[in-house]
Amino acid sequence: MEHPAALAGPPVPWRGLARVLVIRPDNLGDVVMAGPALRALRRAAPRARLDLLAAPAGAAAAALLPEVDGVLTASVSWQKTGGEEVPVTDDLDLVDRIGWGGYEAAVILTSFSQASWPAAYLCRLAGVPVRVGMSKEFGGAGLTHWVPSPPDETHQVDRALHLLERAGVPPVEGRLRVRVPAEAASAARRLLDGRPGGDGRADGRGRRPCALILPGASCSARRYPADRFARVAGLLTAAGLRVLVAGTAREAPLVEATGAGVPGAVLLPGRLDVPVLAALIDAVDVVVCNNSGGAHLASALGTPVVVLFAGTEQVEQYRPRFGPASILTVPTACSPCRQFACPFALDCLDIPPEQVAAEALRLADERGGPWWQTPAGTRDAR
Repeated sequence: MEHPAALAGPPVPWRGLARVLVIRPDNLGDVVMAGPALRALRRAAPRARLDLLAAPAGAAAAALLPEVDGVLTASVSWQKTGGEEVPVTDDLDLVDRIGWGGYEAAVILTSFSQASWPAAYLCRLAGVPVRVGMSKEFGGAGLTHWVPSPPDETHQVDRALHLLERAGVPPVEGRLRVRVPAEAASAARRLLDGRPGGDGRADGRGRRPCALILPGASCSARRYPADRFARVAGLLTAAGLRVLVAGTAREAPLVEATGAGVPGAVLLPGRLDVPVLAALIDAVDVVVCNNSGGAHLASALGTPVVVLFAGTEQVEQYRPRFGPASILTVPTACSPCRQFACPFALDCLDIPPEQVAAEALRLADERGGPWWQTPAGTRDAR
């Protein structure tokens, strides 16, 4: 039996809507995983303008999602975690921005531990008449269409599609898809080929197989140690792969610690925007990363990925499901902990670099066959 307030509102006239706001103010990977939900909304409301309200970390992914028409970027108060004081004017300004959009409906996407009520009440104050969201608890009039949460272990993609289906949006298949802009693909090719703007290390005999290492993550509790990433990079280089290491400008120390001592490694701290990162992921033979946005971009692009999955989250909620993937983690009694900094010794990521490198080499081999048997510069079509 569900709460009597569940889905108490009238049917939503999706097909007749002209302006819809989708709210997902989280990280890059969360926005990428919202792609199937955006695709379902686009089909249900084919004439509507679909705007995305996203945090700065996730807003850049909108360029990869063809369903998104515009972006409202905001660091929303209900996602703050540091206990800092947030001016009330921030919320009031956001109410004004949403109000100026003239939205007829708002769809609020959340992970299992989040409530949609804060966003719903801001949309209510902004005059959005239809407000669809999901939460474990009842919260009154903030949502016009409240959907009780599915089981906690539900994958993030399925969770968003479940919300929409309960609100009358026909389901779509849940495969992740992103569109890499042509200019981003050209920039990635320059990085790999050593042409002007690249790294200058092409040898003229065709592209070597490449591994991309992404040592960053949104918090330290989710990061495989940099010295172990460095060992992985060295092992991959010794096996014949060309290694690239990338991260944001803030992650420059991690990038440097991972690749500085690896012969021939290409270090790209702060040099890639999200579209170029996606293009590079699309072009390499294997990605090695933490449970982060890079894993979901690789899943969307079909690029093999080795994910060092910390015990902060449940694997079932975030597992890459749409391409070759190896999930490496160590079960611990404290998982899932939801911590930003591990109070122990990061036992959930106590994974030997040799195992990580072996998995990366296996996935790279399976993708295109052993590269010593493959003509230089060729690869299997997707």
